[in-house]
Amino acid sequence: MKKHLIYIIGCSALLASCNLYKSYERPAELPLDGLYRDTIAGNTALSETDTLNFGTMPWREVFTDARLQSLIEKALTNNADMQKAELNIQKAQTGLSVARLSYLPSLTFAPQGTVASFDRMKATQTYTLPLSAQWNLGSWGSLRNSRKQAEVGVLQTKAARQATQTAIIAGVANLYFTLQMLDEQLSTTRSTISLWKKNVEAMEAMHEAAMVTIAAVSQTKANYYELQASVPQLENSIRTAENALSILLMENPHSIERNKFNANAFPAKLSAGIPMQLLSYRPDVKLAELNLADKFYGVNIARSSFYPNLTLSGTAGWTNSAGSAVINPAKFIASAIGSLVQPIFANGKLRANLKISKLEAETAEIDFRNTLLTAGQEVSNALSTYQTATLQQQQREKEVSVLEKAVTETQELFQYSTSTTYLETLTAQQSLLNAQLSLINDKYSKIQAAIDLYKALGGGRD
Repeated sequence: MKKHLIYIIGCSALLASCNLYKSYERPAELPLDGLYRDTIAGNTALSETDTLNFGTMPWREVFTDARLQSLIEKALTNNADMQKAELNIQKAQTGLSVARLSYLPSLTFAPQGTVASFDRMKATQTYTLPLSAQWNLGSWGSLRNSRKQAEVGVLQTKAARQATQTAIIAGVANLYFTLQMLDEQLSTTRSTISLWKKNVEAMEAMHEAAMVTIAAVSQTKANYYELQASVPQLENSIRTAENALSILLMENPHSIERNKFNANAFPAKLSAGIPMQLLSYRPDVKLAELNLADKFYGVNIARSSFYPNLTLSGTAGWTNSAGSAVINPAKFIASAIGSLVQPIFANGKLRANLKISKLEAETAEIDFRNTLLTAGQEVSNALSTYQTATLQQQQREKEVSVLEKAVTETQELFQYSTSTTYLETLTAQQSLLNAQLSLINDKYSKIQAAIDLYKALGGGRD
């Protein structure tokens, strides 16, 4: 009867501990349906038939400018955050090695010697040369779940490194294109200043000929001075952007070599792929899921503390000490001990730790789902911004084309007809300048949206 009872208790304990050997599984019913919002239909989810993903492209294929590639490579090599991310990976891998070695016994060699004399008698010398081994098998599943937790830790540091790399690539690219955009605005402004200088001279000559009033001349000069005042502001913005980019490169502030502004650096249509790919490619989503896996194994470790802890230890060696006698030569000595510790009452600490671990796992799952939703929102926003910037650029190009024609027509009418005043020509030129600067901004917004989409999709791989 006693044997049957022991078998029943043993089988119950074995069945209860089966959960301790389960591996992490992704939660069911993740909010993947409709994660991307369609940029055309307001309340419709983006079609998921296209499995291509802009974010899976290597960054060298996305950013093809040779000078930009050189800057990105330098930033990835020198940036402080990247260096710290690499060190964190090494630390986590070292921790994993320790967790894997915990399955092995520990060996120690602790020789001892004693010299003793009683009442000035001849001294006796005793010694022991033991080699001790201890094998802590832990409680059921504790070592295995600790190793799994360490493996998750390594993956977390790698995902964190990828997140850092993605942020650096996007940051360098944004600043590089910002500099190109500011260069284009500065060039356009300076060209217009040269034109307006001639306009001021023409207006002054016309005033001397009594063809225009002094008020018209003053207005033309005011516009000319306003354009000149915008140049120092643009130059300061360029220096500020160069300084910010220098920090990413871990260098002192300096000028940045760059090519001319190219608004067609990205394809006309960017695919977001299927939402499931965010789970694999986007670093912060991976980090959130890995944090959930870490808490899952933490719950298993807390459960394992309810089970017996087994420790095996043994000693083998030589000694010439036989208690009250000294034996020469030394004799071989060996001993083995096995201990099994079963917690019964620990002031509620074990149950409290298990409850806390479960609550942390629930919190991690909420964070994981929220991170996934946030990722979908960022992809949707980037797609919408890219679509909006593309449409704006198309309309602005038409506006610039019409205004260029208007400037030409007003100049011809002023030259060959009395139906148009010179002020109308100046007004047309001012409108053209504003439209040209707006077009540069629209092109830049389109590039920024493409970079944001690449980042939102988890891009930035080598």
